[in-house]
Amino acid sequence: MYRGSPKSFRLHIGIFGRRNVGKSSLLNAVTRQNVSIVSDSAGTTTDPVEKPMELLPLGPVLFIDTAGIDDVGSLGELRIQKTQQVFDRTDIAIVVVESGVWGEFEDKLVENFRQRNIPIIVVFNKSDLGQPNESLQQQLKKDKIPFVFTVASRGEGIDELKKIIISSAPEEFINSPTIMGDLVGPGELAILVVPIDKEAPKGRLIMPQVQSIRDLLDNDALCMVVKERELRYALSILTKPPKIIVTDSQAFLKVVADAPPDVWVTSFSILFSRFRGDLITQVEGTLAIENLKPGDRILIAESCTHHPIADDIGRVKIPRWLTQYVGGKLEFDTVQGNDFYTGVDLKNYKLVIHCGACTLNRRAMLSRIMYCKQAGVPISNYGLTIAYSLGILERALQPFPSALDVYRQSKNLKKV
Repeated sequence: MYRGSPKSFRLHIGIFGRRNVGKSSLLNAVTRQNVSIVSDSAGTTTDPVEKPMELLPLGPVLFIDTAGIDDVGSLGELRIQKTQQVFDRTDIAIVVVESGVWGEFEDKLVENFRQRNIPIIVVFNKSDLGQPNESLQQQLKKDKIPFVFTVASRGEGIDELKKIIISSAPEEFINSPTIMGDLVGPGELAILVVPIDKEAPKGRLIMPQVQSIRDLLDNDALCMVVKERELRYALSILTKPPKIIVTDSQAFLKVVADAPPDVWVTSFSILFSRFRGDLITQVEGTLAIENLKPGDRILIAESCTHHPIADDIGRVKIPRWLTQYVGGKLEFDTVQGNDFYTGVDLKNYKLVIHCGACTLNRRAMLSRIMYCKQAGVPISNYGLTIAYSLGILERALQPFPSALDVYRQSKNLKKV
């Protein structure tokens, strides 16, 4: 990873605790910069403060300093909501306490993270002023929760904390999955179909396309990038067919029509369903399209905020394709960014359709999938929904045998 790695590729390390326990001082000490404002007044930190850095040998990480979980008043409640949103994208949780203080707030934090299977590190800060009781230390050891004593304002204990962070990193981060490196071996060719339309940033490619190119290079694969109308010509000049063709979902029909029948075809969005989330669960969610009826409500969820264009994929194209498939008018709502967590009752929807989540880390996307499961609402994503509504999902799932089996079993059950 390079220094400018996107946030979605970084290990997210959240710093949590009560007000005025030294969370911001800890962040400043770890990063060796004055990232967060430090004050003796409780509640100095309001919105979460993010600081990307390199933490070797892990590589790119993102520290997130949060507001006190014990904040009070109406404004305090809003700050706590912002802090709780960070739970969903935290890969490692640092719970900061004053050395002699442990109570209900800390118990709730630890239990929350344990339920989510998030590694926890307890930092007893201001350890020069007091020590935790022996029974608490023994309980943490019993629960296999590492802890460290620090005086963040003087930098004491910070090196030990960094060592524990490195040893606590989740296995999936150390040996992170690839976008398609396991599908395209060394020396094999992938053709990426990249339409240059109004949604393509001027002078740049969108994030999933850039990340896919880098992933192929990291895995010693070959990569050819073409626009959709150049695919047929590109295939004609090759002496050997590509292993896979990956397209923007909006060009699915044309690409499938031009691609040889024995070559895999899928979309960037479907690749990212596997890379960022849970492809099997989202394929199962996609099958719920078959049961949609006119008048049903559908939630379109976008991980980033962008200004929609006239023919926006989430607001225009997907609603159009689904309406045509269902044969009647459907009701669509759209949320962006963290609006997914506020003012949305998932139980009001028959289906959630999420974008590829290229700007989220995997923990955040899995959290959103978990919320949908808890609400009993199926969740799909852009590429899967488009492929299903166009009748080409089976072709688009050929690179993924387990997901393809789920689709085929569903179709066979319906035939019976």
